[in-house]
Formats: sequence, C-alpha cells, structure tokens
Amino acid sequence: MPYDLKNKLVIGLSSSALFDLKDSDKIFRERGEKVYREYQREHQENPLKKGVAFSFIRRILTLNTLQETEPLVEVILLSRNDPDTGLRVMNSIEYYKLNITRAMFLQGKSPYVYIPAFDIELFLSANSQDVTQAVNAGYPAGLILSGNFTDDINDHELRIAFDFDGVLADDEAETIYKTSGKLQAFHTHESENANIPHSPGPLKNFLDRISQIQKIEIDHLTKDPLYKSVLKISIVTARNAPSHKRVINTMRTWGIDVNEAFFMGGIEKSNVLNILKPHIFFDDQRTHLEKPSSILPSVHIPFGIANKVDTK
Repeated sequence: MPYDLKNKLVIGLSSSALFDLKDSDKIFRERGEKVYREYQREHQENPLKKGVAFSFIRRILTLNTLQETEPLVEVILLSRNDPDTGLRVMNSIEYYKLNITRAMFLQGKSPYVYIPAFDIELFLSANSQDVTQAVNAGYPAGLILSGNFTDDINDHELRIAFDFDGVLADDEAETIYKTSGKLQAFHTHESENANIPHSPGPLKNFLDRISQIQKIEIDHLTKDPLYKSVLKISIVTARNAPSHKRVINTMRTWGIDVNEAFFMGGIEKSNVLNILKPHIFFDDQRTHLEKPSSILPSVHIPFGIANKVDTK
C-alpha cells in the first residue's frame, strides 16, 4: 500500500527555513560550487545552527503524539541542494532528533512544482523566488524572514498567529481599500457583506488542518482533565469594527474556531505580538512584518493586491 498523505497536515520545508545557512550560502556565492561542495563534505558531521522556522517545526512535530495509529503531521524537506551536499542537512535533522524522514534534492532547481505531488498545505522557504513562484501558481507558500530567536525548551505550547485578509481569506476586501484608498469604503463593503463568507486565501487549508488537530486536543482534554493543550491559534488583523463581523461569520462558515482574535484597527501589530509571542506569524504585507520579524519568527505571504501594489 502506498503511504497516503491526504489525511495528514503536510508541510514542505526548505533547508534554508529550518537551518541557518548564511555561512554556506556565502561560500557558494563568493567561492563557487566546487568549494561549496568540498566545504559541505568536510563539515557534514557538524550540525547546522537552528534557523528561523526550527522552533515551529520542532513543536508541530510533537503533535504526532496525539494519535498512536499514524502521524497527524508530516514534514518533508524540499532542497535545492543535490543529494551529496544535502547529506549535511539530513545529518543535522538526525542530530536534533526531528522526525523528518522524507526529502527531495533538486540540484539548484526550484521545488515548488512538487508541492501538489505531496499534498503540501504549507511550503516555507527563505528563497523569495521559490515562494513567489509557488504563490503565483496557486500554492500555499510563505517566505521566512531573517531573524535570530531563542527557542524556550520549557515552553510546551505551539502558538500560531495569522493575519486575515490575503492570508486566510482572499484579497477581495483588501482590493476595495487599495483601489479606493478610502477606509470607509472598505468598512461599508464589509458591513454590506457581513453574512457572506470570504473565499479562501492561501493558508485556509493549512488553518483547517491545524483546527482539526486542535479538536483532537479538545477530545483529549475531555477524557483527561490533566492534559495540557499545545495548540493556540490567533488572528491578528488590522481590521476593527464594523468589519470584524465578516471575519467571525467567515470562520463560523468554515467550521473553524480560534483561541484569540485581535482586531487592531491600524494599531501596530507588534504591540500585541510581543506579548502573545507566537512561534510563527503569517502576514501578506511586508510593512506589517518589519517590527514583528525582529522579535519573532515571521512569514511573508506574497499574495494578492497588496503585493502587486508593493511591486509597482
């Protein structure tokens, strides 16, 4: 029987998201492929430093303990390395005891075309070209922004925070604001359509999978009051009343509950994120990520009109 991924949360991950590859990349750029290959062979037993997405990946893999029969989460490495130079990455995965056993090595080619082959519902990479190509092809992908964060091993929660428009929902409402330039036009549109759910955005299916796992946690809690929940899901959006209603009604229609929602109304998001301390935060606008990316793992989703406007 083939190994079936359809009922699992599948995350595709580049080595540049999981590990800090600044030294390796510098050697490749400055000294060429031959020296790079020699360097990786010489250091293949030296584990790479943890990258921005490491704490998120380590925590999400712990959710597999919720189900004895088969894993709920599968993480697959999608690497631009070839198998030979990629050995150091796999050795590092083994060193850190991450349960990642499936990988592809593509010798410089972009991995995004393989996203549907593995039913991937989130692809994370530090390569902006790969992420942009994936999003333009309609795949759920995000660009890991650089940062240096400490992973608190005594913190057993997994906190995931999302912007709403252009991330969980499509950019319909954002288009109203960007084209009109008027906040009131946005609020009027959303009030008139408060009971009409948004169409899904790039990470809606990822959120849906996370929500299903959270429901398994709730079931564990009803059976064992001493069980401590791991997942905490939050929405941190620039919306405020009256446009909050459509967000809530959309989530109800999708059958998804979140633990917390922050309707910021233009207040700097990092004010809340610095207290919430998510292990990963997704937003479609780079300007909204400038401050958060300095304090926590942040992911840019280059989707929709906000990013078309930014590239003019």
